[in-house]
Amino acid sequence: MSFLDKFRSKAKDAVDQHGDKIASGIDKAAKVVDDKTKGKYSDKIGTGTAKAKEALDKLDGKNDDIPDDKPGTSSP
Repeated sequence: MSFLDKFRSKAKDAVDQHGDKIASGIDKAAKVVDDKTKGKYSDKIGTGTAKAKEALDKLDGKNDDIPDDKPGTSSP
């Protein structure tokens, strides 16, 4: 098993076990950035947040870890 295969396996396990905490961290980071930019890039931050959560769901091949948020409706 190569290094990348081992890394992907560990990342998959982490997302499977702690997906909700990771999603919460993404939301917190998005809020900090949105506050620092005074809302100037809110739409782009919301889109990026949604894409990051989508990527987490795809990592382990399941759509069960991260709550579904529609882009633009979640508050970063």
